[in-house]
Amino acid sequence: MSRALPLLALVLVTAIWGVTFVQIKDALELYPLFAFLAVRFAIAVAVLAVPAAPRLRSLGGRGALAGASLGALLAAGYALQTAGLERTTVSAAGFVTGMYVVLTPVFALVLFRLRPGVAVWLGVALAVAGLAMLSGVSAGSVTGDLMVLAAAALYALQIALMERFAPRYEALAFTTAEMAAAFLGFTAIAVAAGQVELPRGATVWGALLVTGVFASAFGYLVQAWAQQRTSATRTALLFSLEPVFAGIFGYALAGDRLGLLGWAGCAVILTGIAVAEPGAAGALARLVRVWRAT
Repeated sequence: MSRALPLLALVLVTAIWGVTFVQIKDALELYPLFAFLAVRFAIAVAVLAVPAAPRLRSLGGRGALAGASLGALLAAGYALQTAGLERTTVSAAGFVTGMYVVLTPVFALVLFRLRPGVAVWLGVALAVAGLAMLSGVSAGSVTGDLMVLAAAALYALQIALMERFAPRYEALAFTTAEMAAAFLGFTAIAVAAGQVELPRGATVWGALLVTGVFASAFGYLVQAWAQQRTSATRTALLFSLEPVFAGIFGYALAGDRLGLLGWAGCAVILTGIAVAEPGAAGALARLVRVWRAT
């Protein structure tokens, strides 16, 4: 059970991320983009600050810089993803985001000279084909899907780098540095864009609390903790469930209807993920066995 606990925790985080696509899309119809992101990460920092305070010194200068750098990657990714979500459907955004599972080994090759096999490149080709199918029928725009794809690339880079940093630093302190960097970045952008206003209404506050507490503070703390115990590839594989959850919640809660070609594109993207990383089947099979045994 102890070996499966990080996997279970990552699946839970993935489900939370999947449902937040719907909440964020609804909230952005009522509240400005960068103001939303600034308040979201302010909530995350507030949740983590007190328990993290006595541990922050353990990071040192290098650890603080590493955490801030990964926080900057997350901030840029969230800005692109959230802006893209304003222009496309919940289901499309969720499935395009899932392409970071394929992009992660690509960054491993570029950064760390870890050479993926032929299956990885086949998976990349399938995922790109699926994106083309999905973009052609989404209720939003190709621009929105491409913005979410750029966000997926930044998330893939963050996952790949986390494998190097997570074992070196205390998880709570490192996550707090990440969240603080994202908060400062979005606050500066919100002020520059003139998006300084208090959130109002249950829809906006509900989305802010769920994304700030659970999707950000809890989610990235779990990632930092889990990647001390599992690899970036396995983390990305379990995160491949995010587009599945996003599609389900988009259908159930937001009334998304992509049509046959759109759902076929989603299926092709997931096929690319499965082809690129065959180990996903084994990891998920073990997870299912643990669920049945508990």
